[in-house]
Amino acid sequence: MKLKKHENNPILSPNPENAWESLVTCNPGAWYEDGKFYLLYRAAGDDKEHYIHLGLAESNDGVHFERVSSEPVFSPSSDGPDAGCVEDPRIVKFDDTFFVTYAYRKVAPGQYWKLAYDEVIEPDFPESAPAVLRKNITNTGLAISKDLKNYERVGRMTRPQLDDRDVILFPEKVNEKYVMLHRPKEWVGEAYGTDHASIWISYSDDMMVWENPSELLLNGKEWWEQKVGGNTPPIKTPEGWIMLYHGVCNDKIYRVGAALLDLENPSKIIARTKDFIMEPEFDYETDGIYKGCVFPVGNVVKDDTLFVYYGAADQYCALATCNVNELVSFIKENDRNFAQ
Repeated sequence: MKLKKHENNPILSPNPENAWESLVTCNPGAWYEDGKFYLLYRAAGDDKEHYIHLGLAESNDGVHFERVSSEPVFSPSSDGPDAGCVEDPRIVKFDDTFFVTYAYRKVAPGQYWKLAYDEVIEPDFPESAPAVLRKNITNTGLAISKDLKNYERVGRMTRPQLDDRDVILFPEKVNEKYVMLHRPKEWVGEAYGTDHASIWISYSDDMMVWENPSELLLNGKEWWEQKVGGNTPPIKTPEGWIMLYHGVCNDKIYRVGAALLDLENPSKIIARTKDFIMEPEFDYETDGIYKGCVFPVGNVVKDDTLFVYYGAADQYCALATCNVNELVSFIKENDRNFAQ
């Protein structure tokens, strides 16, 4: 089974009329409510520093989106820990409030693809400064909003000494606990039980202080998924939580797999696909800034259709769909027998 990519892709592209989104519009968080779809997308211009912002677009059909403003709805702070970039938003909602996790850096990373993938500009801090500043490490923050247009920063969710992103909240409590997925890049080696960066799971009473240590949830097994990370907020179904995740191997291509987690104990994997369900195929996925990347950040369900919104080649927003029940069946049928 492969996710079906929409014929209108890319559904959102850079806008040369707005400097802050003239080069990049990708990796969109998504929400659906009262007949309207929302994309909270990562955006950047062609500035040397590469400051990264979030823009907002709306749609009545989930395909044709219009920007709500010519300005970002969320930008790097003037002098805070996220003064360099805010990116890759994942959206959940508790009661009447949206909770958005986002990756950030203190200093804008520079156009890192002009150096080498995964390399960022390290700022000129003294050796005595904390590593999070000297190495410009990515942390993850939490912001809240009532309307996805106005935000209040709540604070850092991850450990400051770790490069920790792909932080995703479950959309509801499980056994009276908040649940979080994350991918600490440094948790690799014999002491951590994994040879590559992996997905960890943690629980909290208040969404800010998380159990320590986290539990290793999922690491790479197949050829296409050495390094892995979570993608979208889990989708609740009668048979378990659907979790989409990405895998990256030696070819540096980003592909997407799926797992089914136990409803009452999401630390338990019920089934996990042996084969990927999406990979780069089209020009907008293979010929952008990152040549060969599909990276879901948001998903919503409408009338049993799963809408998966993803970044393509680190430059565009795109859409893929499937029947949510068919996906559950496929995950179980394609299980690699690594269920825990």
